[in-house]
Amino acid sequence: MRCPYCSNDETQVKDSRPSDDGSSIRRRRFCPACGNRFTTFERVQLRELTVLKTDGRRVPFDRDKLGKSIRIACRKRPIGDDQIERLLNGIQRRLEMETDAEISSRRIGEMVMDTLKGVDQVAYVRFASVYQNFSEAKDFQAFLGGLDTP
Repeated sequence: MRCPYCSNDETQVKDSRPSDDGSSIRRRRFCPACGNRFTTFERVQLRELTVLKTDGRRVPFDRDKLGKSIRIACRKRPIGDDQIERLLNGIQRRLEMETDAEISSRRIGEMVMDTLKGVDQVAYVRFASVYQNFSEAKDFQAFLGGLDTP
C-alpha cells in the first residue's frame, strides 16, 4: 500500500479489525519513510459491475460516487455516517447479486430511492429531485402527492 503522504511503496500494517457491520476490514498503517499513520478499508467485491447510462455509455460502477450522492441527500438529516455506510453496503450487495453484471443507472437510482424512502423521507425527496431531474415546483408537488405519509 502506497503512503498517501510521501508515496513510499512500503508501509506496515499496525492493526487490523473488522468494521462494525463486518462488511470491511479496517487497517491502521504506518509509513517507515515519513513516520505518518493512516487508515485503509478493504471490502469484498463479488464481481465487477458496469453501469449502463441513459445516453448509452458504459462506465465502471463507482461506489464513492454513489456514496457522495447519498451523503448529499442525507446532509443535515439525523443519519450518521455508519448508517450511510450500511445503506451503501446493502445497495452494493444487491447490485452484485443481480443476474447481469451490467446494471442500468435507472435501476441503481430506484434501489437508492427505495432504500432512502424507508430511512428518511426528506433524504428520499432530495435524492428523487436530482435523480428524476425536477425543474419546477410543480414537479415536487406531483411527486409529494404520490408519497405515502404515515
